[in-house]
Amino acid sequence: MTAETWPPTARGYFAIGAERMSKALNLGNLMRSAHGFGASFTFTVGATYQALEARADTSKGQLHLPHYNWNSLDELALPAGCKLVGVELLDDAVDLPSFRHPLRAAYVLGPENGSLSPQLLERCDVTVKIPTRFCVNVAMAGAIVMYDRVLSLAQFAARPVASGAVAVQPQRGRTSGK
Repeated sequence: MTAETWPPTARGYFAIGAERMSKALNLGNLMRSAHGFGASFTFTVGATYQALEARADTSKGQLHLPHYNWNSLDELALPAGCKLVGVELLDDAVDLPSFRHPLRAAYVLGPENGSLSPQLLERCDVTVKIPTRFCVNVAMAGAIVMYDRVLSLAQFAARPVASGAVAVQPQRGRTSGK
């Protein structure tokens, strides 16, 4: 694959954010991952600081994609048709490896040392969970969700059957000539 076709891009669009985030480093890491995975925007709901404090984002994601800092859930405004997907370790949440990502989605994570509020969970179209024994860091959780989305919605070669074998990359941009 050439630089113009790598990495494969996922269909649709997505955003990622967190509710009541309090640590600028976590937001910075989340924004850096969002930029790298091709998010359309990032957001916070009820954060306790300004997004520009996200100094851990060495890719300067805030210069390349919009960040929305909504003060409350009432201000949260997503594009028409965009599904709100909560990411929370709940018994009745869908396991992330079994989840079919919507083409248009905004993923929202809970705060450090906390969970998504009942009001936000009620507003979510669906809630997914990462199959871990306990909650992981919010920026790490966001990266896992974005990786899973790209893996499931972009055109990657199928994994080889044999361990250690190399997959053949799919041909992109070719037409059948019909």
